[in-house]
Amino acid sequence: EKEGRTVDRRGLLKAIAGIEGIYVPGMYEVSYNPDGTIGSFSPKEGASPSVRKRIVEDLDSCYYPVKPVVPYIQIVHDRILMEIMRGCKHLCRFCQAGMTGLPRRERSRERIMELAKAAYRNTGYEEISLISLSSGDHSEIREIFKDLNRVFGEDRVSVSMPSLRIEDVTDELPQLISGVRKTGLTFAPESGSERLRKAMNKNIDVKKLLSTVSEAYKAGWNKVKLYFMIGLPTEEPADLERTLELIKDVSRLRTGMGSSPGFVTASVASFVPKPHTPLQWSRMEPRETLEARQEFLKKRNPDRRRVKLDFQDIETSVLEGVFSRGDRRLAKVVEEAWKMGARLDSWSEFFDAGLWREAMAKCGIDPGFYVNRSRPYEEVLPWEMIDTGVSKAKLLSLRNAFEPN
Repeated sequence: EKEGRTVDRRGLLKAIAGIEGIYVPGMYEVSYNPDGTIGSFSPKEGASPSVRKRIVEDLDSCYYPVKPVVPYIQIVHDRILMEIMRGCKHLCRFCQAGMTGLPRRERSRERIMELAKAAYRNTGYEEISLISLSSGDHSEIREIFKDLNRVFGEDRVSVSMPSLRIEDVTDELPQLISGVRKTGLTFAPESGSERLRKAMNKNIDVKKLLSTVSEAYKAGWNKVKLYFMIGLPTEEPADLERTLELIKDVSRLRTGMGSSPGFVTASVASFVPKPHTPLQWSRMEPRETLEARQEFLKKRNPDRRRVKLDFQDIETSVLEGVFSRGDRRLAKVVEEAWKMGARLDSWSEFFDAGLWREAMAKCGIDPGFYVNRSRPYEEVLPWEMIDTGVSKAKLLSLRNAFEPN
């Protein structure tokens, strides 16, 4: 402190940089090559050459908020969010959270129940969502559902999961989820193409998916949500056709029970290569290509009355790609866009893609440099000083399954 009121900022940042797991950009000098790529990162003033990720080893003993602020307006996640696990065993090639969230750790069944009871007492929410990267993987997921339904059933509190992995679902799970009331059933096959799913390490059994959806229809559901991506490396029109066929099959399963086809919402996002994943060297497809693939799916929608195709805005995806794969030179773009009036950009009614393009142009930044080019393995990436626990060599070995050299 200085005069009991202010802190020397430089000294504070240096002290913070000495804490394992904290990255302070100002403690690293960056040099650039003539082509705009990064030449090197050099730590300053004794900073560590790399920043190693910190890990919460025991989820049972760590803090969890059971007294959240309860808003008096409707919000997106208007429910109790109960984190039951961290990490994921599946290691999908595109998934940043799966790669950076290792190792896999579970919160115990007993602790989950304790936290759920406390959160319900403090909020009164009517839904408990069991969240993690793959909640169906929890070793006691069925017992947890049974416990929650038993404790909260009389209060009409429903239990849900954000999405289900087919390989970890049994025919019993839809009935358990519907123990109180139907809250929605969500799966993320990512593509209808078996070839692309295998390349992504998304090893789902389509027959099991259809069997599980069939059981859900029998249990009273008539709506299913599916998540897909377009623009994946090596994607072809035939892969998109397989996606449409899978959507059609999921919807029409319900007709075999003497009912009308099921309602299917297919959420279709554009693939954005993310740091610390095997696809971090891949390029993002150009805007025009993504637009064409969206149109391809729209025109071949099998049943517009029963199937809703919900496309992620391409301009938003491009901006996401720029900042996902960009470097510190984008800081001036953020400041410039803010000066020009960029506010609340997560809301579509406020987002102005043209404003961001103008800000980049003013700052001499070409967005295509960050999103529309593949990067060689030898290139120094903007995030290489961060050690997530998965080596660059390991990521490359996983990538070669998708994009062979």
